[in-house]
Amino acid sequence: MPLTIYADFQAESQERITVAVVGLGYIGLPTAAVMARAGHRVIGYDIQPDVVASVNAGRSHLVEPGLDLLLAAVTAGKALTAVHEAPQADAYLITVPTPTKTGDFNHPDLSSVFSAVEAIAPRLVKGSMVVLESTSPVGTTRQVAQRIAALRPDLKVALGSGDKEDGDIDVAYSPERVIPGRTLRELESNARVVGGVTPRAARRAAALYRSMTSGEILLTDDRSAEFVKLAENAFRDVNIAYANELSLVCDELDLNVWEVIQLANHHPRVNILTPGPGVGGHCIAVDPWFIVAQAPEAARLIRTARLVNDGKPRFVIEKVCEIMDLDPSLRLGCLGMTFKADVDDFRESPSLNIAKALSALYPGRVVCADPYADALPSDHGLAIVPHAAALGEPVVLALVPHAEFKALNRPDAHVVDACGLWA
Repeated sequence: MPLTIYADFQAESQERITVAVVGLGYIGLPTAAVMARAGHRVIGYDIQPDVVASVNAGRSHLVEPGLDLLLAAVTAGKALTAVHEAPQADAYLITVPTPTKTGDFNHPDLSSVFSAVEAIAPRLVKGSMVVLESTSPVGTTRQVAQRIAALRPDLKVALGSGDKEDGDIDVAYSPERVIPGRTLRELESNARVVGGVTPRAARRAAALYRSMTSGEILLTDDRSAEFVKLAENAFRDVNIAYANELSLVCDELDLNVWEVIQLANHHPRVNILTPGPGVGGHCIAVDPWFIVAQAPEAARLIRTARLVNDGKPRFVIEKVCEIMDLDPSLRLGCLGMTFKADVDDFRESPSLNIAKALSALYPGRVVCADPYADALPSDHGLAIVPHAAALGEPVVLALVPHAEFKALNRPDAHVVDACGLWA
């Protein structure tokens, strides 16, 4: 296959336009705020009334350093407003979730993407641009373009290299590359991959992103950009799986995995990651399955890494059960339930799932602590206590190394340290 990098892209000034951000979640809301700070008129569109009301009041419904201050500033000046019906705009950024289907860890659920397309299609006019940011399997952006063409036969949508670039609607793909806790900073500085269904679509989308980021803009086609995002997260998943598998092997050999990794990392070309209770979040725990679904015979290593990481919670639960089953009077304190340290994000969290599983196995004997527990849904069914109380139980399970936990001394208890809190 030939390289599809569009090397002729030159940074150019982007006129201030009206940008609609579809979906105001962990990516959409920060993106909308940063776009507004860049000088664009931004309209955030979300189907949840409480999210719309929160944004219009200048308050963030999620925890992200710096977002509250930025949101208050851009909403006060009306650079950013939120609505619950699809607005009229020059450009639409689709930032809705793409999870796997319920009960199916291989096939993505693109229903939110296509619902977003159906919502904005009646608002499109000649010259509109649609950019998909949601992590998606290869070919999704092309499907978006085809759906727009079917929904709006009165407009011409260029659907590939065989079409001229004189269409009415441009469609592109540009995945986010940020990490919770540093989202605002990385939106403004990370390199950005922009893939267009046509070269013109890529150039137009790149010019928009240039207005909000100082990072390098890398242009390609939409299919390559889609796979780049999946490849990045699969790379991280494979490396985490290696660390998690080392923890399993060291347990069988009665070795301290934290010491082994620390010593191995003194090699100048070795950098083994830290094991944990599994892999969570909206990206790494999900995206590699998109590759497996599209190339099941070729993606053997990627699939194995997913199975290793998905199996780690069961290992942690079994280690705790070995202790709890010794004495029916023993109680367990779980430290941490988010999917990673120092964020309020519980999506796909192995720690949360472990805490729930243990609470079901030992009803009335398990308490949990997390500094972000207030962000849990009200039906979580867990006994939430201050971390000092959880630390005082005769059995302690460390699941997430939150900053405030790192200052705690290792308790005089049966300890299962799944995250290296006291390594």
